[in-house]
Amino acid sequence: MERINAWKTYENKDKKELEQLNQDYIEFLSVGKTERECVKETIRQAEQNGYQPLEEVLKKGEKLQKGDKVYAAYMNKTIALFQIGEKPLEEGMNILGAHIDSPRMDVKQNPLYESEDMAYLDTHYYGGIKKYQWVTLPLAIHGVIVKKDGPQWM
Repeated sequence: MERINAWKTYENKDKKELEQLNQDYIEFLSVGKTERECVKETIRQAEQNGYQPLEEVLKKGEKLQKGDKVYAAYMNKTIALFQIGEKPLEEGMNILGAHIDSPRMDVKQNPLYESEDMAYLDTHYYGGIKKYQWVTLPLAIHGVIVKKDGPQWM
């Protein structure tokens, strides 16, 4: 069985669309280094494309209609977007799921410790990052500092 290389079937128009998709994705990855930053950017793009916060729609007492676009964010770390279809919900729905995978190292609550005349930060890593990888990459600090008077966003 001969397998056709999909790339070879693309017309110039398809390649330009793909290039734009790639560029948009690179920009999203540049903006969204953490879950909170990804959710913030997703909300910005969703509202730009006609989505409304579900909470606001419910507060107004409005009923969702065919074609309505709404979203719900939870703790600024997760988001769900909904587009109301033509058929009643009892007839089913299509769900597309994904998750925000932000490879990162978190600094623990009481991170500072000293050993052999060196100061260290105790960390935990997520998202598939390996212990040996972070020393080869420039690092940036993104996050939230929680003080007694409430969270301070960075």
